[in-house]
Amino acid sequence: MKLNPGLLALSVGAFGIGVTEFAPMGLLPVIATDLGVSIPTAGLLISAYALGVVIGAPLMTLTTGRVPRRTLLIALAGIFAIGNLLAAVSTGYGMLMAARVLTSFNHGAFFGVGAIVAASLVPAERRAGAVAAMFMGLTIANVVGVPLATWAGDHLGWRSAFWGISALGIATMVALRLTLPALPAPVGSDPIAELRVLTRGPVLGALGLTVIGASAMFTVFTYITPILREVTHASLGYVTAMLVTYGVGLTIGNWLGGRFADRSVDRTLIVTLAALAAILVGFAMLMPFKGPTAILIFLWGIASFALVPPLQVRVMHAAADAPNLASAMNIGAFNLGNAIGAAVGGGVIAAGIGYPAVALAGAAASGLGLVAVIVARHRASKRDRRPPDVTIEAAARSANA
Repeated sequence: MKLNPGLLALSVGAFGIGVTEFAPMGLLPVIATDLGVSIPTAGLLISAYALGVVIGAPLMTLTTGRVPRRTLLIALAGIFAIGNLLAAVSTGYGMLMAARVLTSFNHGAFFGVGAIVAASLVPAERRAGAVAAMFMGLTIANVVGVPLATWAGDHLGWRSAFWGISALGIATMVALRLTLPALPAPVGSDPIAELRVLTRGPVLGALGLTVIGASAMFTVFTYITPILREVTHASLGYVTAMLVTYGVGLTIGNWLGGRFADRSVDRTLIVTLAALAAILVGFAMLMPFKGPTAILIFLWGIASFALVPPLQVRVMHAAADAPNLASAMNIGAFNLGNAIGAAVGGGVIAAGIGYPAVALAGAAASGLGLVAVIVARHRASKRDRRPPDVTIEAAARSANA
């Protein structure tokens, strides 16, 4: 795809939001020490952000339906910048928690509306690629942004990471204003009709699977830094390298997930969830050893984000007549899984069971998702109906019809 300034601006916003969401996972020990709280308590900063996304996604999407799209995206980037600025100047745990919740409210709506806007910037046959280009900023955040924030937090203090992220928010606002055309609000939007879509069984099932898949990822990833420090006895350089390795895996997984979901959504989910469970079991067994750990973290990254395209397609297909809300709600479901995973992992740590048990808890969540997909396929087969197995292109056409 040729360089598109509007897509680049949206991708910068996605990059900043990705760093905001994931950077605290590399900063947990520094934040916990500075604020005088435990690692599980510091982990609640991640859970609170995720729950804020769950609430903010439908709230912001439904209440801003008549706001011109460019204006809305700039305003959402402004919320992002202000929230991170407040995090940078936080004087205690409570203020930092409030800043995280405020920042989270822009997340789901920015990705939900941004995906629709991205698709509108290119010809119809390139819409799926445009959406992927925007979301590439999220994966790059894990390759570059999160390791850089971890390094900055260790050397310059955790507040420096939030100062930098706030600057990214301001840059996003300027870039969106300069590159996006004046996009009017969609006509004929009906919030009640969109909300009614969420009562459908297939839509709820698709969102539920996203929650389970995300929880499998974040049960472990939330605590990756203390795991590597305490169990692998890794240096800061090794931890940073593993965060980069994981981010590279996410990028590859995002591409592979889209490629294979184009052929079969359900088969992609089954293979990926089974692989994720096996990888996390292996990680639980081998995390004291640096070599095997590096390999497993790379494979874990691939499996984690290979789930994202097929999960997104399932929701878009099930709620094709409410694309804005469905797109935002799937981001909310992903973050609900984030919150559940972080809470489960923190509970395991607080119980004193040990860090390997955190990886096993993640594997159990992945196994639960695998069972859910297989059962859903079996029930659909018994009803003599074709399982919800569509291509990314078909879902993109439905969402942008």
